[in-house]
Amino acid sequence: MFKRPSAAVVATLALIAGALQAQPQASFEGRWITESGNLEVEIAPCADAWCGTVTRVLGNKSMSAPGQNMDAADKRSALGMKILMSLRPSSDNATLGGEIYNRENAKTYSVRLSMDGQQLVVRPYIFIPLFGKSQVWHRPAEKASPKAAPKEAPASEPSRSTSTKESA
Repeated sequence: MFKRPSAAVVATLALIAGALQAQPQASFEGRWITESGNLEVEIAPCADAWCGTVTRVLGNKSMSAPGQNMDAADKRSALGMKILMSLRPSSDNATLGGEIYNRENAKTYSVRLSMDGQQLVVRPYIFIPLFGKSQVWHRPAEKASPKAAPKEAPASEPSRSTSTKESA
């Protein structure tokens, strides 16, 4: 015969399910290199949402004029800047939605983030995602552990040979 679960068990399961629903997949969290290779961005919880903050500036390439340096409309330093804001998970936790700031033109766009294997697909858009262009961000390369420098053999003393001049 089947027993009905107690109210405490049901309430606990509901709380766990709600907590899992509120958190996006952990795969979004961490550091990412932007498609242009200009920035390293860390995605992490902030207040009641998720944010992406620039942790390293790696380059200054234009995204709108490939092959040229960027002349950013926003002249502030990118380091420490929040470029992903108000990211919240979708109902199935498969995507995050929020805003992305483009310092090249100093505009903020809607954005949807999704995972494609080990890559982050970032889709800034206006109005609906159909009117956007996807970028693929990747994880930074693992830092190699510092190897012990090989010990150098003691330098031998230079030979002190004396040359003799021979008379011709």
